[in-house]
Amino acid sequence: MEKPFIFDQLFEKQDFSSVPLAKGEYENCIFRGCRFSHAFLDNQNFMECTFEECDLTNANIKHTIFKETFFKGCKLMGLHFEDCNDFLMSVRFEGCNLTLASFNGLSLKETPFIDCTLTQVDFTGADFSRSIFPGCTMENTLFHSTNLEGADLSTAVGFDIDPSINSLKKCKFNKDGLIGLLKKYDIVVT
Repeated sequence: MEKPFIFDQLFEKQDFSSVPLAKGEYENCIFRGCRFSHAFLDNQNFMECTFEECDLTNANIKHTIFKETFFKGCKLMGLHFEDCNDFLMSVRFEGCNLTLASFNGLSLKETPFIDCTLTQVDFTGADFSRSIFPGCTMENTLFHSTNLEGADLSTAVGFDIDPSINSLKKCKFNKDGLIGLLKKYDIVVT
């Protein structure tokens, strides 16, 4: 059975954790103030959609397509983005809480994370080259074999990145953030 095609629709203040979102291909739709916490969003297609002030905490997003999808002011806690269909995947985040989210092994070059909470996020093996992280908090975020070449972390805070196991060529840091590159050496900078 073919999925229905839903386009140019506004979904406002709906609770999709109790009544699931119909399986379909959503294009240019806006989800505003909706609840998807612990919901099954697996095998959905979202193209050029916007999620505003939505709660997607621990939602199942296996095989879901996010193409040119914008998340603004959303709770995206515990999401495993590596479970998505990564073909043509492109997302951007503004003012979102991504605590405990995972992007393990994904290639999401030039992705903007603007004023986001990235606490305990897993970026292991991911390619975020030329991505930007203005105003982001990155406490206990995991960077291992992560490509951050040309990325901008100049206003990000709280990160701990080991330059010996990550690609950082031309990555931008503020001088106050340099301590996050030296933590493994257990040195005191005054």
